[in-house]
Amino acid sequence: MDQFLKAAFDEANKGLQEGGIPIGSVIVHRGNIIGRGHNRRVQQGSAVLHGEMDAFENAGRQPASVYRECTLYTTLSPCSMCSGAILLYGIPRVIVGENHTFMGEEELLRSRGVLVEVVQDHACVQMMKAFITERPDLWNEDIGAT
Repeated sequence: MDQFLKAAFDEANKGLQEGGIPIGSVIVHRGNIIGRGHNRRVQQGSAVLHGEMDAFENAGRQPASVYRECTLYTTLSPCSMCSGAILLYGIPRVIVGENHTFMGEEELLRSRGVLVEVVQDHACVQMMKAFITERPDLWNEDIGAT
């Protein structure tokens, strides 16, 4: 696991320890993390704070020129909401920890010119599998299934 996916994984673990959903993300610009976040829907009672959205929020207001040079790392394939933010801000590259437990909008991103790389990291897969088994109610709520 490279250092940036590891940072996203650490964010996911932080969310799990807080009683939330273990999905983490970091936004990297020129080798530096400018935003990091984890799914905080449960912790904040939020409708939108997925890991990627939290990373965008924590990156703060950035010019489009910065986002066009960034790579977003996420432990799980991005959903339609997070993919929309990736497209809106022009992120050109997304590294996905895994898509076995959830297949997000990777094809949409690719169709719009985003380079999407899926690494199928074992630790990311295991964390999500365990969470889905232990908390199917929260998982289904997070992906809009209930």
